[in-house]
Amino acid sequence: MHTVFPVAWLNGWELPAIIVVILLLFGGTKIPQLMRGLGRGVGEFKKGIEEGRSMLENSVEELDEKQQPKQP
Repeated sequence: MHTVFPVAWLNGWELPAIIVVILLLFGGTKIPQLMRGLGRGVGEFKKGIEEGRSMLENSVEELDEKQQPKQP
C-alpha cells in the first residue's frame, strides 16, 4: 500500500490560498504568539527529557554502587 502525505495533493496555488485563509482566521498578531508558545512547549519538552535522562542515569549509578561487592 502506498502512503500519501496530506500535502501531496496540493498544487502550486492551493498552499498560498490556505495560508491566506489561516491569516484571515487567526490574524497576523496571533500567529507569532502561537509559534512562540509552540517553541516554549518544545523547549519544556526537551528540558523534561533531559531531566528524566539524568535521573535515570543517577539511579543506574546508585544501583551499580550498591551491587558492587565491598573489598576488605
